[in-house]
Amino acid sequence: MLKHTDKDYEAELATLRERVLFMGAQVEQLFHTSIDALQRMNAVAAHKAIAADNEIDDLEIEIDELSLRVLARRQPVASDLRFITTTFKLVTDLERAGDLAVNIAERVVELCNNPRPLTISRNIGHMAEVAHGMLRDALDAFVTGDVLKAEQVTERDAAVDSLYAQLFPELVAQMVADPRNVDPATRLQSIGKCVERIADHATNIAEMVIFMVRGQDVRHHHPERRSSVKIAT
Repeated sequence: MLKHTDKDYEAELATLRERVLFMGAQVEQLFHTSIDALQRMNAVAAHKAIAADNEIDDLEIEIDELSLRVLARRQPVASDLRFITTTFKLVTDLERAGDLAVNIAERVVELCNNPRPLTISRNIGHMAEVAHGMLRDALDAFVTGDVLKAEQVTERDAAVDSLYAQLFPELVAQMVADPRNVDPATRLQSIGKCVERIADHATNIAEMVIFMVRGQDVRHHHPERRSSVKIAT
């Protein structure tokens, strides 16, 4: 980020960046807690994750209000404007990722109450590990303006999609083998979908970072067909 002669303005941008990072850390922790609760079949940990959602919602509102104040008072242009507009979109993806992590925790509570638990598929653990790393690296790329790291995040989304594709037939086979498996298998499939969607949100954040740094919109484009249209810096 460019340094400004106006120290108050620079402080406002720094505060905005710090609050986004804090929100990101909270979402990462929520996701980690939900997956840990699943792997240990721990309803207490799952309830803890569910309770953390309100703080993330409050952070989204706080960051949006701060961004609006900076826009109204400073009327930023070029790279600063891209940073603030990126922040608006980024916190929405973070909040939705947090909601998905809560959904995982809610399914864990239901599984803990089910008299016929299933063995947790390794694919879910692998998916969660990759998705969590994507989320962490996308936020790191946002802080450092690292386009290369952001591009690497987008490339890893395919691995999560592949693991999810492998999970579905595995769960269907368990349902076919014994109808009593339908309920827990359905909940595990829902968890897998939530993890896959969290990876999608991490990809969205990474694409926003590329726009923020380069002024280049790469959404809906394959790497070899990325738009060459750039916005003035």
